[in-house]
Amino acid sequence: MKTLLFAAAAAAVALSGPAFAQEAANPQDAFLARLNALCGQSFEGQVVSTDAADADFRGKRLVMQVRDCAADEVGIPFAVGEDRSRRWVITRTDAGLRLKHDHRDPQGEIHGYHMYGGDTAEPGSASRQQFPVDQESIDQFIAGGAQVSTTNTWAVEVHPERMFAYELSRPGGRFFRVEFDLTRPLAD
Repeated sequence: MKTLLFAAAAAAVALSGPAFAQEAANPQDAFLARLNALCGQSFEGQVVSTDAADADFRGKRLVMQVRDCAADEVGIPFAVGEDRSRRWVITRTDAGLRLKHDHRDPQGEIHGYHMYGGDTAEPGSASRQQFPVDQESIDQFIAGGAQVSTTNTWAVEVHPERMFAYELSRPGGRFFRVEFDLTRPLAD
């Protein structure tokens, strides 16, 4: 019985230590640290959602690479087959975190919708952050005729040594999710 009590007390002390307190107080800092820990690595993923609109993605190789890493910003190129036009950019702001989608053609020129996304509205956790669509993106979607995207929420998850996920959801049932296996970094 003493052993069980000692183990429980040791666990309580460990969970109240500086690392746990920092993560609990600054989940967005912990989230960025988890992203930065993946810097320079590439991972293959797969679509795990079932929406028929994502059939093109299911039939292609999906690769993300964590790069362009800094304490306050991480760039994550996302390749869908040979299409390397997508890059997720997660940035620290005064109020939280921001996710933007950087879309460029092979020559680096902006094309289509560009730098759309949103800012966190809540602290989230060290493993998951959600980004509701911002007004700048809503304006861009309306101008481009994509009103359906004006209620988007994106999410990014980082579960160290297990899985990275990117997600898009919106009211009305649209749900897209791709998961990347962090246990198998790709050789460059």
